[in-house]
Amino acid sequence: MTERSMMRVLGGERIDPPPVWIMRQAGRYLPEYRQIRAQAKDFLDFCYTPALAVEAVMQPLRRFDLDAGILFSDILVLPDALGRKVWFVEGEGPRLEPLLDQDTWTFGDPDRVVGFLAPVYETVERIRAAMPAETTLIGFAGGPWTVATYMIQGEGGDKDRCRRATYQRPGDVAALLSVLVEATARHLAAQVAAGADCLQIFESWSEGLPEPLFEEVILKPTKALMARLRALGVTVPVIGFPRGAGALLGRYARETGVTALGVDTQTPAGFARAQAPEGMPLQGNFDPQMLICGGAAMEAEARRVIEDFRGSPHIFNLGHGITPQTPPENLAALVQVIKTGG
Repeated sequence: MTERSMMRVLGGERIDPPPVWIMRQAGRYLPEYRQIRAQAKDFLDFCYTPALAVEAVMQPLRRFDLDAGILFSDILVLPDALGRKVWFVEGEGPRLEPLLDQDTWTFGDPDRVVGFLAPVYETVERIRAAMPAETTLIGFAGGPWTVATYMIQGEGGDKDRCRRATYQRPGDVAALLSVLVEATARHLAAQVAAGADCLQIFESWSEGLPEPLFEEVILKPTKALMARLRALGVTVPVIGFPRGAGALLGRYARETGVTALGVDTQTPAGFARAQAPEGMPLQGNFDPQMLICGGAAMEAEARRVIEDFRGSPHIFNLGHGITPQTPPENLAALVQVIKTGG
């Protein structure tokens, strides 16, 4: 088996050129993805149909010289497994029955998660079997706070209602985060057991939190999640991606126990390198909007990002997910620049 370059970087090695994968690389910017998406009755059905989910993962790997594939699923399969109604509105995004509408917050037992999500783990097994041996398979889940925000307010968008809930109903929020830590740990452990080589925690709603609240809803739950994962026997590297953490990025990197740090678009490489523990692998932080524009400016920006992280273990990626408006040929050109420097 060829040694996987991404796994080497996650082990602390600097590799030139850096390995590359793209957040949301299986998605609507690809015409072949849109074709198979139409075969499912809804998005959750897509996520729970292994044949379709595997095909979604393999499509970008066939097109582009990427070093990793990521499980095709969604962070909201976890609330679904916990008995909260989840659905997706075309063109608007996910919807849940908001906990804020309930006087008493109720959700299912984490014991039911692994059985409920068996199709997801079957997808992981099938991806690993279909994927080239040298390609890294990434499992993932949403961070406890990010998943909690959807459960609390029933949708994404403005998180002010969730922040107020942490002040007005601190006991309920703490209980929800505790359940999500346990459920997420089991979900991630099952992905590793099925064949995932490493994991990523998407804490997508880290922005805008005062430090005491960041500590309560981001740092403490993530630290507990990492401890629980290790207690379950999971030894694979874990990439933490606290998008929008800003000045608190260093605390996340130093205190949570993650192996590697995802760097968003707004964070300077020098700041991330200075805040993270010495030698910690970093991932990111190319602007997704550049991928829409393409051309010489995109190529120059890719070279700048590589140079800014030179000397550190670095995985080239975006600072957020690829957008549906991205021309696939621009991603092909980006990967070419990364791989050849030309």
